[in-house]
Order: sequence, then structure tokens, then C-alpha cells
Amino acid sequence: MLSILKFLSKKEVYGTLLIIGITLILYKIINSTLDKIVIKGKDELDKKRRKTMVHIFKNVFKYVLFILMAIFLLNLYGVNTTSVIAGLGVAGVVLGFALQEALKDIISGISIIFDDFFVVGDIVDYNGFSGTVIEFGLKTTKIKKVTGEVMVVANRNIDKIINISKERATLLLNIPTAYEEKYEKVEKVLKEVLEKAKETYPEITEVEYLGINNFNDSSIDYLIKITCHRETHWNIKRQVLKEIKLAYDKNKIKIPYNQLEVHNGTKI
Repeated sequence: MLSILKFLSKKEVYGTLLIIGITLILYKIINSTLDKIVIKGKDELDKKRRKTMVHIFKNVFKYVLFILMAIFLLNLYGVNTTSVIAGLGVAGVVLGFALQEALKDIISGISIIFDDFFVVGDIVDYNGFSGTVIEFGLKTTKIKKVTGEVMVVANRNIDKIINISKERATLLLNIPTAYEEKYEKVEKVLKEVLEKAKETYPEITEVEYLGINNFNDSSIDYLIKITCHRETHWNIKRQVLKEIKLAYDKNKIKIPYNQLEVHNGTKI
């Protein structure tokens, strides 16, 4: 027991434990404080922007904190950190020339933040690869496709990244309806569905009933237009089509479909 206490009483031992403990406590406190900043966002866009900034600050703070911890530990063990830091300064100049591409990524990453080019959660396109920004760092951006593939893009390629979240999506939907259904009845039902959808889903900014669009072999296509946030347009499409089906069933409006007649070898 005495030998353990003697060992723990050494400056190098308790000093090391103290420095590491304080570092971890500071890391957790700052992380939890930064997480609260995201929750207090005014709207979804503001929350996305804050989330991106918080992610960057967490990374920067982590590196700074652990560098300071290393310096304090070196001081504790008698290493002259002043000469080490001076040496790192010279080495940094040399590495700066060797790591020009990395520096370009970092500068581009800072530009993306301050120019509000895109944030975590936005839908972007990079050379035909479209997906959601799931992670953003000072050097790279991770884009995840709907099918699950993830692409890592260097931030210096910002000029090739297109933010399509800032655009509105326009859905033009043809609704097939039986010829025998009265035009006035179909028009009334579709307009009611569109107005209800606009009230139900805040992502929808505009709806419009456009009228008859096609005369098909067994149906008439009625055309409707919906303008909504691009990142939600697939879900909006599914929800509106569901509401139309329910409204058609309720009002006994037929949606035609192909039927196959089987005679089973008997004479017609």
C-alpha cells in the first residue's frame, strides 16, 4: 500500500493524471455546450448551418486541446517545449509547401462555411453523383446517395459541387381517371386534395390544378402541379398520390387498369 501511495505521490504520475483528466473534462463540457447551440436554431436551415459550424469547431477544438495537453505533459517531464515549438514552426513552413493541396482544402472548407454554400443535410450534386451532405470537415465533404453509397469529395473541388437543396422542386403528376367520370367532379376532388396537402405539409409552397393533359386508350390524364422543398419532394409525391387514391375511393371515382382475359382452352 505504501509503495502504491509513494508511486502516486510522484509529480510525473499525479501530474499526468491531472492533465489528462482536465483535458477530458474540458472536451466533454465544450462538446455538450456546442451541441446545445444546434438545438436553439430558429428553423431547420438555421439548425443545419449551426450543425455544420459546430462540427468544424469540435474538430478544431479537439486538435488544439490535445496539442496543449501534449505540451503540458512534455513540460511535466522536463522537455524544453519552447525549442520544440520553434522547431515545429520551421517544420510547418516546409510542410506548408509539401501540403499545398491540403491547405487548399482547408481554405475552401472555410469559404464554404462563410459563404453558406452548403450545410450538413443539404442535397448536392458532384459530377452526376447526387446525395445528402452527411459530414463536412475542413478538408473533405461526405455525400450519401439515396441507395447508400458514400462519396468523399475534397473541398478544393467546390466549383464542381452544385447545391440543389436551394432550388424548389416542381412535381407534375398525371392522374389517370376513367372516361366515364364527370370532369367537374374530378376537378373538384383534385382541387380539394391539393388544398388539403398544402395545409398539411409545410414543405409545399404552391399547388395548382392544370386540367386535362392526355387522352389515353382507356383513361384521361388530369395534370396537377406541386412546388415543394427539393429534399422532401419524393415523400410529398407519395403522400399526395395516397391522398388522391383515398379521395377517389371515397367519391367512387375509377382509376382504370389493364385487365387480362383468360379463356382456359374453351371456345369463345
